[in-house]
Amino acid sequence: MREICDLYYKRLFHVAFCITRDHHLAEDVVQETFLKAYQKIHTIQDKEKMGSWLSAITTRTAIDFIRKEKKTTERLAVGTDLENTKITMSQNVEQEVELNFMQEQIQDAVNSLSPDQKRMFLLKISHGLKEKEIADLLMLNQNTVKTKLYRIRKYLKAMILEKGFA
Repeated sequence: MREICDLYYKRLFHVAFCITRDHHLAEDVVQETFLKAYQKIHTIQDKEKMGSWLSAITTRTAIDFIRKEKKTTERLAVGTDLENTKITMSQNVEQEVELNFMQEQIQDAVNSLSPDQKRMFLLKISHGLKEKEIADLLMLNQNTVKTKLYRIRKYLKAMILEKGFA
């Protein structure tokens, strides 16, 4: 197993870093990948595909780490948002209510996307990934990703305009 770690570490770190955009988190992802691989090493039939197999595990693990971190960050942000809301509410309650309503409408529009569309959109918007990175991550053609993102943005714009917020 040590030889496998030495041989694939850089490749897996690169995959993890492209997804997480965080050096320490990428290291954690690679470590978790090797643990998962060690537990399932007996299932691999073609040793030639070891790199692809490890890369796929790394990709899924990195996405799981991001989801977990995002949930933690969202919980912390809710507390901060509540404090900020109390301060700004005294300034202009009407604008705050309108802004919160608009944010809810936008969130509803995003939630109306299919799971695949939502994942692709959030990888672009929330995680700041480029189309090429999303294509690699989701194993799609880069042009397909560009087209789907265009259609998603067009759909969301229509939904928001329909609600009267533009």
